[in-house]
Amino acid sequence: MATQIQSNGRERCGNSEARHRWLAGTALIAIGLFVLIAQFVESETLGLLFLPGLGLIFLLWGSLARSVGLLIPGGILSGIGLGVYLMGGPLSHLEGEAEGAAFLISFAAGWALITLLSALVCQEAHWWPLIPGGIMALIGGALLAGGAALTALEWAGKAWPLIFIGFGLYLLLRHARDGDG
Repeated sequence: MATQIQSNGRERCGNSEARHRWLAGTALIAIGLFVLIAQFVESETLGLLFLPGLGLIFLLWGSLARSVGLLIPGGILSGIGLGVYLMGGPLSHLEGEAEGAAFLISFAAGWALITLLSALVCQEAHWWPLIPGGIMALIGGALLAGGAALTALEWAGKAWPLIFIGFGLYLLLRHARDGDG
């Protein structure tokens, strides 16, 4: 399959077989070396950088291969890895809700990274990662804000099944209106 260039200069997602094999081989070697080194080098810093490192490998692989499928684990691992790094390093002094908030916001940033990189390296942006990322960011923000935001979060946690009920009612009413049987 030949790579196609769009009028705006960006390539479509997809590559030639040879380039894809080369990128896959290089990425797998990088992952293997990273995991092998992590097993034998005892370093707290290396431990904190393990997940972000794996995330970076997937992000580079996905960007070079122009594959959203590889950007997804890259963004997720990078977001979780950033949260773990911050909690074990620069923000290790945080406790309780502030710690959880910082982790959730870091994780949300990883989801946003998927959308950003998909827009930069592929023909179209993939917006769906902003849904889980946005939810995590809202929860993290509520944890940081405290007070009324936490009360609203508590109520949302109890009331979210109403979304299913409302959507179910909508489907039933639409079915009855359209006379689909």
